[in-house]
Amino acid sequence: MMIEHAESLRSGPDDRGHFGSFGGRFVPETLMPLVLQLESVYREARQCDQFQTEMALYLKNYVGRPSPLYFAERLTHHCKGAKIYFKRDELNHTGAHKVNNVLGQILIARRMGKKRIIAETGAGMHGVATATLCARFGLQCVIYMGSLDVERQQTNVLRMKILGADVRPVETGSRTLKDAMNEALRDWVTNVGDTFYCIGTVAGPHPYPAMVRDFQCVIGKETRLQMIEAEGRLPDSLVACIGGGSNAIGLFHPFLDEPTVEMYGVEAAGRGLKSGMNAASIARGRPGVLHGNRTHLLMDDDGQIENVHSISAGLDYPGVGPEHAWLDAIGRVKYISATDDEAVSALYLCAELEGIIPALEPAHALARVTTLAPRKQKEHLMVVNLCGRGDKDLLSIGGMKA
Repeated sequence: MMIEHAESLRSGPDDRGHFGSFGGRFVPETLMPLVLQLESVYREARQCDQFQTEMALYLKNYVGRPSPLYFAERLTHHCKGAKIYFKRDELNHTGAHKVNNVLGQILIARRMGKKRIIAETGAGMHGVATATLCARFGLQCVIYMGSLDVERQQTNVLRMKILGADVRPVETGSRTLKDAMNEALRDWVTNVGDTFYCIGTVAGPHPYPAMVRDFQCVIGKETRLQMIEAEGRLPDSLVACIGGGSNAIGLFHPFLDEPTVEMYGVEAAGRGLKSGMNAASIARGRPGVLHGNRTHLLMDDDGQIENVHSISAGLDYPGVGPEHAWLDAIGRVKYISATDDEAVSALYLCAELEGIIPALEPAHALARVTTLAPRKQKEHLMVVNLCGRGDKDLLSIGGMKA
């Protein structure tokens, strides 16, 4: 996987892990040798034919890639505008895009000789993917999960436990994803020698944002080939939900140098952007440092991280990946938002029209598709990343249909 030329929007980060003024590597002294080693091992692995071949075989035979590109005919007819396609990463083994990244990181961990894997999870899909790959390769697995998320994602907690993971509820702070990541980082500092931290999104200290992105770029690479096969040309627009932003950057990144391709990242507006109960860190946040990188954060005037809210446990995070913060700053991607109610309505609409129940996370993207698509011409080709399936959210939305 070669780095693009300097004029490319795909060439970042720089050697210190910066995307413009965002990113970087802010870690305790204890962890610095480990992240430097990780950067070195990953650099070698991505240039290693054996690693790439092994990765490709597992993606095909274990994960089930390529995931289909599906023409959503009835939703297209309903919106009376753009031709809408779903990139169906919810059909991956474990039910979401998370497994793409976890597979890569677990293979890296094995190259580093690490036997103990830790991870944070919000909606539980990253935890399930991590537990799954640890079971496959016989590795010890510890998953940190906010106790609020444990309550609302009980199905995924059960799946992780069946797979042999030690699921540790976190009772501090807002008891959600931010707090789970805090505890995972504390564990990592304490157990540097034998532990590999498998981060679930394009956040954390360098090289994690770039490494996770590179593993998720399989989504956009497949989409590019599949759209040319289906329509004979590239899509006109791409839409994906944004929490930390791994599914979105995986779809967007292979198209960043295509000026004709519009891109929309959809944040969680929760109960409204002005309500104080949202997770829209680009729309409502400002630059700061959290979890090893500089990015847009939801914080108060004293720089303290605020409690955030989304009906979606996977988007319930006060920051965003640093590459997304940079793409917003240069205007390459347009970041918009959808409320809880809009996401739930979109979930039901997709289920009723297409027979597909999406997770609450991509339901945010679908909510904006229903407002964007009607404004486009019928020749416009729009791809939305269906990054997770909705089994995990059925108890959360029961009886909530508008």
